[in-house]
Amino acid sequence: MTFDIADRVERVPPSGIRRFFELAEEMDDIISLGVGEPDFSAPWAAREAAIASLEQGKTSYTANRGRSDLREAISAHVADRYGLEYEADDEILVTAGASEGIDLAYRALVDPGDTVAVVQPCYVSYVPGSIFSGGNVLDVPTKAEDEFKLTYEALQASGAEDADVLVLCYPNNPTGATMTGEELKPVAEFAREHDLVVFSDEIYADLTYEHEHTSIATLPGMRERTVVFNGFSKAYAMTGLRLGYAMAPPEATTAMNRIHQYTMLSAPTTAQYAAIEALRTCDDEVASMKAEYNRRRNFVLSRFEEMGVDCFPAAGAFYAFPESPWDDAGEFAEALLQEEGVAVVPGTAFGTGGEGHLRVSYATGLGDLKEAMARIEKFIS
Repeated sequence: MTFDIADRVERVPPSGIRRFFELAEEMDDIISLGVGEPDFSAPWAAREAAIASLEQGKTSYTANRGRSDLREAISAHVADRYGLEYEADDEILVTAGASEGIDLAYRALVDPGDTVAVVQPCYVSYVPGSIFSGGNVLDVPTKAEDEFKLTYEALQASGAEDADVLVLCYPNNPTGATMTGEELKPVAEFAREHDLVVFSDEIYADLTYEHEHTSIATLPGMRERTVVFNGFSKAYAMTGLRLGYAMAPPEATTAMNRIHQYTMLSAPTTAQYAAIEALRTCDDEVASMKAEYNRRRNFVLSRFEEMGVDCFPAAGAFYAFPESPWDDAGEFAEALLQEEGVAVVPGTAFGTGGEGHLRVSYATGLGDLKEAMARIEKFIS
């Protein structure tokens, strides 16, 4: 017997990121600049809270939407930090990572045949998420000359006025691009004019270096049409604890929770206790990690400039997105790995607009970064 694999699954290729990780795992003396994961540990106070919850036997399910005290803490945090006002009871859903929240939004709010406009290049799950939900993907490419910011003109040129949903991520993975409130205004105008639902992945919101983060949901007429995703993986270095949250008007979170309660039931309990403490007491640790990322960012950008490699001034997340010194970024990345033991990810792994670029993560120690950049310079010279 052979299994008849669903067509929507067959249409999704394996992740381009994973291929390079698998190659790197087979080699010695590798410096990986490919992983989108903090090299820090979660703040100690958050870890202590997780340990204490286990010692006290708090290992049962929580409410489907997440612990009420966590949702209240999230509500207070986003109001204070970003000016986002969401009711803890029915507008916040705690999920198993921001990735689960995005998947729930696709399944709850995208019907088969709907058009999903995805801002490119993008995190690897956005296009598969649309396909798995039966949506039709419409690419909205951004350009290096625009510093990979989304513009009204780019939306118009791609035909996004015919879309049902717009998916964006700022600060952006893979480019490190950010958008100010002023730059988001034309995007919000386009969404209002054409009645688009917006999925806004803001998991890197706390890692914005040159200006304050602005959520598109705070702009006029956008809260009622936006689902905002965030979580604890990046700013709090809690990737393995798998905890995120989605915020939206009640009808959206209720629909998402209907799926969540039949699949995940509830987000990990131990992680929820860690998250409550992180929100209460760990701002200083987040600020310290952010300062170190910024130091590394400045180093990486300056080294690419010294090498003569074009790289726009990425201002968020923990990625640089330089142009590839070779025409084929995939060939360059593979040769760099084989010959110099440095792992980077070709931009093609992140969809349209990524071609000709490399994603370089600086979420690694400065010592390894210095060695990696020296190896890259040696290789391209």
